[in-house]
Amino acid sequence: IDSLLFSYSSLLTDCTGYSILSSLQDLPSPPWPALRSKMEKHLQVIAVLQWVISFLAMGISCTVLLLYMFCTDLWVIAAMYTTWLIFDWNTPKQGGRRSSWVRNWTVWTYFRDYFPIRLIKTHNLLPSRNYIFGYHPHGIFSFGAFCNFGTEATGFSKKFPGIKPSLATLAGNFRMPILRDYLMSGGICPVNRNSIDYLLSQNGTGNAVVIVVGGAAESLDCAPGMNSVTLNNRKGFVRLALQQGSDLVPVYSFGENNVYKQVIFEEGTWCRLAQKRLQKILGFAPCLFHGCGLFSDSWGMVPYNKPITTIVGEPITVPKVEEPTRDMVELYHAMYIKSLRSLFDKYKTRFGLKESDILHIQ
Repeated sequence: IDSLLFSYSSLLTDCTGYSILSSLQDLPSPPWPALRSKMEKHLQVIAVLQWVISFLAMGISCTVLLLYMFCTDLWVIAAMYTTWLIFDWNTPKQGGRRSSWVRNWTVWTYFRDYFPIRLIKTHNLLPSRNYIFGYHPHGIFSFGAFCNFGTEATGFSKKFPGIKPSLATLAGNFRMPILRDYLMSGGICPVNRNSIDYLLSQNGTGNAVVIVVGGAAESLDCAPGMNSVTLNNRKGFVRLALQQGSDLVPVYSFGENNVYKQVIFEEGTWCRLAQKRLQKILGFAPCLFHGCGLFSDSWGMVPYNKPITTIVGEPITVPKVEEPTRDMVELYHAMYIKSLRSLFDKYKTRFGLKESDILHIQ
């Protein structure tokens, strides 16, 4: 029997001394991991691109489609939707209509992982208080603001239990059919007085309204490597915080300005003047920017996959004063600027900046 076993083992050995088992181990591994990684990358690109296209074109496209339907046999459907739209017109200003299902879509995890985007908590927030988050900088599309506060991709509800974020954006977006519902489903609200007042005074406690303080004007100055925010003359959010007794929370996103390259025109040039004039008319700044192409390194609308890290700072306790004086607004505005600078300086070296880099506030 021993001789038979020896002969059988000899048959399983080739002329080089390697067994069949060893030979099988030397074979190349199947390409599935690489294929899966490549597929995930494509899904990440699609997830980001669908948001960019939705933000830029969904409102106009759906408006044109609704008007066209009135000229077809589908006019009844268009009339029914328009009737409902009129009936539902004030919903965005009254807390909106958020959907936990939409906020937890898997597409947002692909969106998050493309850059990637991270949310870092530095202090606890009390559910018994309301808050106004000041988000900086604006960037081109405020990807960090949307991903962190308009979805649950970075786990906001787990990191800040009992706090419900509402990202404020242009009120004009909520006049567009379909787009308004899409935005509201993520907990996004119009950045106007009525909407914010409702959330902070008639919606209980544990609300956090996220305002991109620099707005469209700030987007004209965003470019890779720039650390500049528009804040010196932005004091309305501080006055609002005092009137509602809502705490102020500075928020800074490192990397927000790095995902697109932009041509920045100098102050006083006719191009800059044209941008500012169109900004006042349209409500948003017509930036001349570009990213990369779809699945390639060419120019296109897809942002560069640069990391974005959003830091939520320490809340500034604000008293409730129905008629705050100018000096009081100035005081808390100065406190906010100091807190934002401190937040930037504390974390800048951890995210690729030098110790000598400073935050420019204009």
